[in-house]
Amino acid sequence: MSDRLEAALAELAAAIRDELRAELAERAGGPPELLSIPAAAERLSIGRTALYDAIGRGEVRSVKVGRRRLVPFEALGELTKKAVAAAHAATARGDGDATADPRRPAA
Repeated sequence: MSDRLEAALAELAAAIRDELRAELAERAGGPPELLSIPAAAERLSIGRTALYDAIGRGEVRSVKVGRRRLVPFEALGELTKKAVAAAHAATARGDGDATADPRRPAA
């Protein structure tokens, strides 16, 4: 590879890295992204009813804006981590299914 091409690729990589850092910093400092119930359920690959049940049990944070119930994007990751931890704990105790779906809310 020529020196000129290597320099151009390095410059491009640096620009992409800087752009991603700026976008992450902007997102972290701004308001949280709020998802509708159907959008949050779709991202978790569960039904709306299962998501409403998880909200009712306190497993998923949500906010009410007017008449709409919205789920912060970060709450999806929290639910997934809790479900994975519960599945690992159950497997370690020997009473869980090692193939449990981590996207499903823990019972």
